[in-house]
Amino acid sequence: MDALSRFIQAIDKFSDRTGRIVGWIAAPMIIALIYEVFARYVFHRPTSWSYEITYMIYGTHFLLGAGYTLHVKGHIRIDLLYMRFPPRGRALIDVIGYLVIFFPIMFILVISSYDMAKDAYDIKEVSQFTPWQPLLWPFKSVICVGFSFLILQGIAEFLRSVIMLIRREES
Repeated sequence: MDALSRFIQAIDKFSDRTGRIVGWIAAPMIIALIYEVFARYVFHRPTSWSYEITYMIYGTHFLLGAGYTLHVKGHIRIDLLYMRFPPRGRALIDVIGYLVIFFPIMFILVISSYDMAKDAYDIKEVSQFTPWQPLLWPFKSVICVGFSFLILQGIAEFLRSVIMLIRREES
């Protein structure tokens, strides 16, 4: 196994482990939602924090799991024509898609989300949705980290497609 294949495998392993850990983030969200339902409908005392906790946990779950989802081919794809191509044709489509669409958009999102998180940290931004008003920079930092994880797995997928084009083999 060459260095490039080991590099791809290392990224895949990172995405796999990250995704499996991030999957457990759904548990506190479910607990918070169940607690809110009981507090609201059984005790008639809704919480001031449930809405913000659940959207932040869900966003964290979604964003940090995006790289894993790409790794396991879980993102939506329109396969009407794609699946009719031979493996090298699909690899060519993937290489072009990563270069023209994926990487430019992801780099813009990482840079923008970094700036957004930095600004939130600098001004000590708080949420205005509820009286709880949690700090927003931790959540906005997760956005940047999640897009970075997605780019990392995108690099592995891109390299896998390049290897298919050049060597005519899957890595």
